[in-house]
Amino acid sequence: MPDPRTAVLIPAAGSGTRLGGGTPKALRVLRGRTILERAVSSVSAHPSVRQIVIAAPSEMVADVRSLLCLHDTSAERAAAPPLGGPRVDVVAGGATRQESVSLALAAVDPRCDIVLVHDAARPLVPLEVVERVVAAVSAGSPAVIPVLPVVDTIRQVAGDRSTATPDRSSLRAVQTPQGFDRQTLHDAYRHAESSPEAGATDDAAVAEAAGIPVTVVPGHPEAFKITLPEDMSRAQTLLDQRRGHSDPCRTPLIATSVDVHAFDAERPLHLAGLHWPGEPGLGGHSDADVACHAAAEALLAAAGLGDLGSNFGTDEPQWAGASGTTLLSEAASRVRSAGYTIGNVSVQIIGNRPRLGPRRMEAEEAMGAAAGAAVRLCATTTDGLGLTGRGEGVAAVATALLTPSIPG
Repeated sequence: MPDPRTAVLIPAAGSGTRLGGGTPKALRVLRGRTILERAVSSVSAHPSVRQIVIAAPSEMVADVRSLLCLHDTSAERAAAPPLGGPRVDVVAGGATRQESVSLALAAVDPRCDIVLVHDAARPLVPLEVVERVVAAVSAGSPAVIPVLPVVDTIRQVAGDRSTATPDRSSLRAVQTPQGFDRQTLHDAYRHAESSPEAGATDDAAVAEAAGIPVTVVPGHPEAFKITLPEDMSRAQTLLDQRRGHSDPCRTPLIATSVDVHAFDAERPLHLAGLHWPGEPGLGGHSDADVACHAAAEALLAAAGLGDLGSNFGTDEPQWAGASGTTLLSEAASRVRSAGYTIGNVSVQIIGNRPRLGPRRMEAEEAMGAAAGAAVRLCATTTDGLGLTGRGEGVAAVATALLTPSIPG
């Protein structure tokens, strides 16, 4: 097949609950870039790739487009992709991986001869694996998968009993991208729609269920799938080894956030992780601790994990009335799970009351314990100007410093 034209489908609609952290797996940050961005980069480097179709969670299609700087989804953009790169489309995925692939396949440009299906959770696949898969499909194989030998002994079990030991010499661990002749994959998915009992677990299984032969090519250990927290650590280590100390993704990250709440005399005041008896409280969905809220949002923003609302939304009842230290602790946990170390957080409280000075050290200790890192506090007024100056509420400005974690 001379000059093949390749489309890459990336199903990225899964939640990734085993990885933890509350953010969809594909949008978790890995050394300064999301897993999805790294997956896109790894496959788009092949010169035959003309189009990438990402199947995102339906409620996050706009967010993924924004992440990838896809502001123009018009026909003109489709006809003229960004300079030097393939056309990228984002579609709403389905409830299952198979549904997401089917929806992405429907968006493939008919001029593409080859379709690769690549797991978003395999962000570090070497280019040589992509080259082997594309070459095999170009040579006439209708379906191609990269595989690795199985090194561990595999046992079949029933309940708590081992029932059989398969010969591992005939077993292989399957990776992605999996490659297909475009029409072949289309026909296989049409067959799957009429044969749900096939129980396919990946696209090669969909093809095999339709009677299509599948060719294997060598995979690569670096094409592993990120599923558990320890896989994130492995990926971080690999990136450090690839790029060494010159890796720009190891540059410290800084973000600033502002939070403001109006006074509500019917509530107790919680500020900077402390209860302030005798002071009017602040209104809000949680305890309205502006200092902790600003600190938590600065941490999330620096790690690329969104803002306070997207992480602890008012539509999530578990956060109703939550203390500021609870939100700060959870935000810090999510930041660390995303691969960052918290350097420190600086918070300035702006308001006429309460007087922070007498309890500054106590407040720093409370917020520091929640963040698991140094927190430094200061306070100021606005000389009677603005809502804080008029005594209508309290504001806080926080700045957070993060550095990518370096696994030991």
